[in-house]
Amino acid sequence: MTEPPASTTASPPPVRMHGTPAALTRPGRGVTVTVLAVLVLLATLVAGIGLGARDISPLEVVRILLHPGEQAYDTHVLWTERIPRTVLGLVVGAALGASGLVMQALTANPLADPGILGIEQGAAMFVVFGIIFFGVTDVTGYFWLALLGASLAAALVYLIGTRTEAGGSAVGLVLAGVALAAVMSSLITLLVVRDKEVFFHLRFWSVGQLTGRGEILGTILPFVAVGLLLAMPLGRTLNILGLGDDTARALGVRVERARLVSAAVAVLLCAAATAAIGPVAFVGLVAAHCSRLLVGPDHRWSLPLSMAVGAVLLTAADIAGRLVLDHGEVQVGLMTAVIGTPFFVWLARRRSLVRM
Repeated sequence: MTEPPASTTASPPPVRMHGTPAALTRPGRGVTVTVLAVLVLLATLVAGIGLGARDISPLEVVRILLHPGEQAYDTHVLWTERIPRTVLGLVVGAALGASGLVMQALTANPLADPGILGIEQGAAMFVVFGIIFFGVTDVTGYFWLALLGASLAAALVYLIGTRTEAGGSAVGLVLAGVALAAVMSSLITLLVVRDKEVFFHLRFWSVGQLTGRGEILGTILPFVAVGLLLAMPLGRTLNILGLGDDTARALGVRVERARLVSAAVAVLLCAAATAAIGPVAFVGLVAAHCSRLLVGPDHRWSLPLSMAVGAVLLTAADIAGRLVLDHGEVQVGLMTAVIGTPFFVWLARRRSLVRM
């Protein structure tokens, strides 16, 4: 019996998504990495609670968690400062990680990040406007101002980045975002330094910090929870959008609506995180790339993993900021910049990633 021609039995070439192989994450690998991520997350939680100016051993941390009613100094420190601060760091880090990955997927740009694209600076600028001109001082007011500022900044970056000569390249949006962020940062500085009272109020918030912010956890948590719950089902949609608009439409996806919903979720998460602790750069960038390195381009796995990596990264940076100095601490926004800047430079030099 004659063998059929090879061309009739050969499998079709794999589809490529923005320069990455179409072979998505194998479920076994995704499950393994997810389990490891959960374990690292728990270890970071224990470390964030136990480490600081007064170190508390892991066994003591577990004992205090199991007996919260004890009248002891360590118990008071944990429940009033360390636990709220650490949980807030995990929540904000997860929000920034998810926001960064969604932005990179929507823009097909590996350099996209809420800070690099100027969205955090837009949120921060509107918070400063609210404090100076309207006397806003509560975190709920911060949130709505940050949401408005982040939305307007995202729209401006998109309009400018897609209408410049570099708009057709992967770095077009980054150039627009960096330029807009520089302008807004200058405006923030100009407004703050002219008012000593406002400067005193914003001098730590403007660089991003978790110190003393644990009390706002209950206020900001519902907004972040809604954003994360809305982001979780976006993995399949982002996978399809990565195939191109024509293919996505052929598969029944309403491209414009899907992009708008995904962008709105990313902006919501970024605004909530910025309203909570101030602008923190590079967390979304690093978390998104680490998650893809671990599980591949399948957003159904990389999106939740990016949340976990972002949570671990921000909390670990906060822990390092507590321990790096003998007296006092370094704000988490400065620590993430120290960690993220070399990563960004390395990433920008890898042309294969920039083309994505």
